[in-house]
Amino acid sequence: MAASKTQGAVVRMEEDRDGSCSTVGGVGYGDSKDCILEPLSLPESPGGTTTLEGSPSVPCIFCEEHFPVAEQDKLLKHMIIEHKIVIADIKLVADFRRYILYWRKRFTEQPITDFCSVIRINSTAPFEEQENYFLLCDVLPEDRILREELQKQRLKEILEQQQQERNDTNFHGICMFCNEEFLGNRSVILNHMAREHAFNIGLPDNIVNCNEFLCILQKKLDNLQCLYCEKTFRDKNTLKDHMRKKQHRKINPKNREYDRFYVINYLELGKSWEEVQLEDDRELLDHQEDDWSDWEEHPASAVCLFCEKQAETIEKLYVHMEDAHEFDLLKIKSELGLNFYQQVKLVNFIRRQVHQCRCYGCHVKFKSKADLRTHMEETKHTSLLPDRKTWDQLEYYFPTYENDTLLCTLSDSESDLTAQEQNENIPIISEDTSKLYALKQSSILNQLLLQECLKN
Repeated sequence: MAASKTQGAVVRMEEDRDGSCSTVGGVGYGDSKDCILEPLSLPESPGGTTTLEGSPSVPCIFCEEHFPVAEQDKLLKHMIIEHKIVIADIKLVADFRRYILYWRKRFTEQPITDFCSVIRINSTAPFEEQENYFLLCDVLPEDRILREELQKQRLKEILEQQQQERNDTNFHGICMFCNEEFLGNRSVILNHMAREHAFNIGLPDNIVNCNEFLCILQKKLDNLQCLYCEKTFRDKNTLKDHMRKKQHRKINPKNREYDRFYVINYLELGKSWEEVQLEDDRELLDHQEDDWSDWEEHPASAVCLFCEKQAETIEKLYVHMEDAHEFDLLKIKSELGLNFYQQVKLVNFIRRQVHQCRCYGCHVKFKSKADLRTHMEETKHTSLLPDRKTWDQLEYYFPTYENDTLLCTLSDSESDLTAQEQNENIPIISEDTSKLYALKQSSILNQLLLQECLKN
């Protein structure tokens, strides 16, 4: 972390033989005040102030200039150009405002050279044209301790906020996909979106500032922006079709805007969740053993097509659907001669109809899945499939639910038949052994043995 990195302004220093530097930001000493370190924009109102009234601000370390907390890049640019000070690894500072206020006080007590490394630029020019820049980084023990304390304080605040949200029963939110309203705890809406819409942003206990997180995601959808690839579309229906067909009902893991909503990103100073996870994986690899005899595989549960019943094996699920809903998937497969891909289409078709609370037998739509299930059981419509052309369509190649385990268990092999059924369907003709000598002479094995001898 001793390398010089700044947020909003990239400072490149080329050292000469004397250890001094010739340029800062690729700009010579004479142009240092004219360089552009960020995109420019015209002021929205004439005669604007340096900070918005009532908004939190951060002062410059050396002067009385103030900048909004959200515009720390402008403050860093100001300190580089006006005061020639560079702060290394500013992105790793947990609380930017407290960090600046601490050093603002310290620099009034002691000279800046007691804390910062001095870097001389344009060292080949005459002495009066040379300039000194100051580098503040965590090589200084005091700076390192300050960063660690700010990190601990931030982690404490985050954990307190997380605990408060976990115990909060006054949460109010609306689903981003079906506009259903939820009251109570935040976990209710998160579990609903994961279960009903296959949209999973993580376990509720791993998320902090949930309200703000959901508002950001809702705003992106309102702006017709895909949450995963972040492309913008012309209308809401196009966006919905894109996210469904591309399976983009998830957030972009590379978008660092979301990092602050996950507790894991606050655990260690200067480490993202990816680095923490990588360390955990390495620790497991270092302690792994070659003996896998105690490995126990937990079977994935498959969910019924018509209700919430889950079964550990596909055989139990087939029995449940046949007993409870009079729906025999194996029989339908056999009667219609369905291959693997046709089974996938049929399952996805039924999943979608049930999800939309629509009976595929009579095309009547109901208010809830419970009403639909009651209707289909009373009218025996579970086994009343529509014409093949209705469900044997390309659109049903795409799963209605991303985590549909039932799709992984479908098969078009003979393994679905019992041993007795296989023996009944496969005729076995025994050879006539009454004339054994003649049988040996005419056997096809003689030809195979002859070919093998010729090869050798």
